[in-house]
Amino acid sequence: MANAQVATGFAGAWAVAYIPAVTPSPADQTRDKSTVLFDVILTPHRSLGAPGFVILMTVVAAVNIGLGVSFTLQGAWPIFGFCGLDVLLFYVMFSLNYRSARMFERIRLLPDELIVERHDARGRKESWSLQPYWLRIAIDDPPDHHSPLVLSSHGRSLAIGSFLTATERFDLARALGQALRSQRGMDA
Repeated sequence: MANAQVATGFAGAWAVAYIPAVTPSPADQTRDKSTVLFDVILTPHRSLGAPGFVILMTVVAAVNIGLGVSFTLQGAWPIFGFCGLDVLLFYVMFSLNYRSARMFERIRLLPDELIVERHDARGRKESWSLQPYWLRIAIDDPPDHHSPLVLSSHGRSLAIGSFLTATERFDLARALGQALRSQRGMDA
């Protein structure tokens, strides 16, 4: 299950208190915070935390050292190097996995625009601005594993939350739809 950090207007089984994951940009600092109607930060879930990773690496290293010593005592000393290579490869793969977990998406609904920001693992940021009055939210009901959550406005479409589970994407679509209906009701 992916993590969602919430500022306002979002309720769901996986909602938690909002903790800013990004240092606000100068534009964010000057914008009136009272006008944010919906704000959610979506992050990929990683089931193994730092303490678990240390324990796992310790066990893997101990087993590989034990096997390497055993083979060395039997005269197959080159195997010891492969055991070390095995541990190194294991560490590199987990490091790449954790690095990819640094990506996130932020969705903010303001009175006059919906802003979607996508931050990749290297810190690069892409941003889209959609007009909320004409915004359509599309997802299969009930969603299957590959059902995309697509935002469309003025002929432009954007898929969001691709790393979420199907249920989480559906819950996000409902919450965003509810925020849009509330915002449209305030303007009427």
